[in-house]
Amino acid sequence: MARRKKGRALHGWLIVDKPAGMTSTSVVNKVRWALNAQKAGHAGTLDPDATGVLAVALGEATKTVPFITDALKCYRFSVRLGQATNTDDAEGEVLSESDMRPTDDEIKSALKPFRGDIMQVPPKFSAVKIDGERAYKLARDETDFEIAARPLYVDELSFIERVDADHVVLEMVCGKGGYVRSIARDLGEALGCFGHVEWLRREWSGPWEASDGISIATIDEHAKTEALDAYIRPVQEGLSDLDEVRCTPDGVIRLGNGNPGMVYPADGVEYGDEVWASFEGQPVAVGVYKSGELHPSRVFNL
Repeated sequence: MARRKKGRALHGWLIVDKPAGMTSTSVVNKVRWALNAQKAGHAGTLDPDATGVLAVALGEATKTVPFITDALKCYRFSVRLGQATNTDDAEGEVLSESDMRPTDDEIKSALKPFRGDIMQVPPKFSAVKIDGERAYKLARDETDFEIAARPLYVDELSFIERVDADHVVLEMVCGKGGYVRSIARDLGEALGCFGHVEWLRREWSGPWEASDGISIATIDEHAKTEALDAYIRPVQEGLSDLDEVRCTPDGVIRLGNGNPGMVYPADGVEYGDEVWASFEGQPVAVGVYKSGELHPSRVFNL
């Protein structure tokens, strides 16, 4: 006999405005405890000292996490010019310093090569795996290793403000797998003055903005009460980048069993498109549209 899962079967998204000083995992654990939820995960890790949008998926919403991970995200951050650190942020040990300070125009010009499809080397203090080990563990042990460059799409990288000679605020919109710390490090090297991230905030991620997020204080205030349930957002918000099709009554039954099911035609949806199917307003499945049928890759059990 299968063991019954503890907690409530909640499905949807809780959008948190993560404070500095908490890991993403700690936020997920806090949400799971406060809601007494059976299952929770997050879409897109933020460094402990970073703030902003952290989308926590509950129950069946965890099946939509890959779509949010793939979505564009916006980061606003401050680069401390003149110093390189071993972590590429303000928490690290200063490795190199320079008295040279670039002009605003030099910084703006140096941003150009970081836009579009680029190759980026993640920080050594990161969760990237090297021969099965996390890079940050190897770095802490002072093991000598290299991380291969990875592709990254940068939609925008903008000069926002020159706070003073040592600090410039930038904003980046990018795809999945981007490291803001690497941008600051590589920009500093390109300018010949070194650089690291002083602070970082994720302004928006996919369909959600920081203003959508609730604070940890609010979570604590409403923990274990129905008031916190009111902040849960629908599962389908995690599918905002996909077109929606509607199931026929027979189609919803077949899709519920994991089989291809009939859906009604939808404007703009073509053969081979990845879409999500709904029935009476509720998500049923994600899959590929083929000749009036949805061939499911993920089925929701709501």
